[in-house]
This record gives sequence, C-alpha cells and structure tokens, in this order.
Amino acid sequence: MIATVHHHLPLVAHSLTKAAPGSIIRLIPSSQTNLISHSISLRRSCRDSPLKLCCIPKEDSNQNASSQVRKEGWVRFRLQMSVNCNLWQDFSVLKTDLQYDNGSTWSTMGFYVFSLHIPLSFGGLSVVAKLLHQTALDPQTQALSLLLLQTLEFVAFILLLGFSEKPFNIRSFFETRVLPKERNWLLASVLGLCFLLASVFLTSLVADKLIGPKDVNNPVLKEILSGGSLSVSGSVLVYCFVTPLLEETVYRGFLLTSLASRMEWQKAVVVSSVVFSATHLSIDNFLQLCVIGVVLGCSYCWSGTLISPFVIHSLYNTLILVITFTS
Repeated sequence: MIATVHHHLPLVAHSLTKAAPGSIIRLIPSSQTNLISHSISLRRSCRDSPLKLCCIPKEDSNQNASSQVRKEGWVRFRLQMSVNCNLWQDFSVLKTDLQYDNGSTWSTMGFYVFSLHIPLSFGGLSVVAKLLHQTALDPQTQALSLLLLQTLEFVAFILLLGFSEKPFNIRSFFETRVLPKERNWLLASVLGLCFLLASVFLTSLVADKLIGPKDVNNPVLKEILSGGSLSVSGSVLVYCFVTPLLEETVYRGFLLTSLASRMEWQKAVVVSSVVFSATHLSIDNFLQLCVIGVVLGCSYCWSGTLISPFVIHSLYNTLILVITFTS
C-alpha cells in the first residue's frame, strides 16, 4: 500500500505506529523547517515499524505565484511594446508603395543643389550687381532681386521634376487626405509651431554653450528691412511665401516622400533634415536647422500634406522678420 500524506509531521509520526507492515508512505512536507524540527520524533516512531518512508518535497506556492506574476508582467510588457510600435509606425500617413529609384532621387537633388540652389541663392545677388554695374546693391534692389531669384529657383525645380523618370505632381503634395478629425493640418501646424519654437530655444542654448553666443539678427536681412516699405514688402514675399514654398517642395515634398517609400519614415525624416541643414551652408546654424527640418518633416508625415509644414515654416520666418525689424 502506498499512501501520500500532506499533514504536519507530528501527526504523521503518531500514525506511523498503526501503519501496516510493508507500507510505503510518501511524505510531502509543507516546508523544510517542519522536516528538520520533527525529524527526531519521526525516527523514534519509525524505529520499530517495518515501513518504507520517502519524502517528496513540495513546490513552494509563493515561488509559483511569483513566477506566474513575472510571466504575466512580461506578457503585458510585450503587448504594450507591440501597441507602441504600431502607434509609432502609424504616425506617418505617407505612401510607401511609390518605389522611387534611389539613384534618380539623389541625382535630381545633386543637380538641384549644385546647378540651381547654390548659384542662385548664394551667387545670384553678385550676378545682379555685375549686370547693373554696381559694386553694392541698395536694399530695395536686394529685396526685389531675392524675390526674382527665389521664384526662378522654384520654377526651375518644378521643371526639373517634370523631366524626372517618375514625374511628381506638385499639387498632390498640398492635397488634404481623408483623415480623422484629430489629424488635420491645422492642428499639426499649431502643435508643430509650438514644438519648433521650444526646440529652437533649447538648441540655441546648447549652441551658445558649444560655440559661444552670437547675434540673433542677420545683418544682411537687417539692412534690407531698413530700406523702406518696398524692401519690407519684398522681404515678406520672399521669406514668408516663396522660400517656404520652395524648400518644403524640395526637402519634404520631393526628398522626404522619395526616401519614405524605401526606408522607415523616421530615418527618412532624419536624412532629409540633414540635407536640408547642409544645403544652407551655415556651420553655426547646422544643429538648429536640423531640428527645424525634423519638426517640419514630422508635421508632413503626420498630416500627409505640405500645407502643415508650409504654414509652420512661413510663420517661423515671419517671427524672425518681426524680431529683426523691431530690434
């Protein structure tokens, strides 16, 4: 006969004397302490009884409960991480099935930067001065020349996109998609502008610590704005309309859309922001321009339309003009 006993050892010891000869009693103690403390009485009871006694340790219920809690916690953690990853991936609504050729994207950007952007944006005023036979342009001429040069650069880039292997429809960049009400371009513009101002302020503090403080006003822009109402009007058109339209079309509409079709949108935003900052050819403002590019890129990915980053870019430049003009 085999009997399994779950009782305390003193009671078992008392009942061993009444067990039948040859019986095997499997003793499952409730704890190691009980086994040790009552081993003497157990030996005395078993001394004259022909029994076979084996002790099978019982699993600790506390350990089982703790293990179960850990398993359940790990499952909940993995589920939460899965949900967070899905939400992070769902942040962008840009199309990922466009499959633009990588070589075509970078060849187009290279041609634009070295054949259009640098010659017109950085050398255009010098060419205008030579054409007018002037050593220095007056503020009104500078403002009107910048307006003409930026408009020419924008038109040239639109024509360049038309001759690419997969022509872009510029109007599709500004189309509003059917999205939930909480994902509209107006909300994206407000949140993006607030986050942009906070980020620029923080990066300015970091830049001041790394490379030292610098004048926040652009001396060239300050000189242009001091040339009268015509200069101010021309500057507003350039910096608050034409330049944001040009840069958002190039760096978000074309470059970011192309990159997001073959890599994760987060990487695409970072790469496009670095290119956006580098093409400004400003070492002092490189970090700040990268942050601006990231905010504008995230706004475009979240809203799915260039209206949002264009509004943020335009309002930010307007704020810079106001600060420069009033200081």
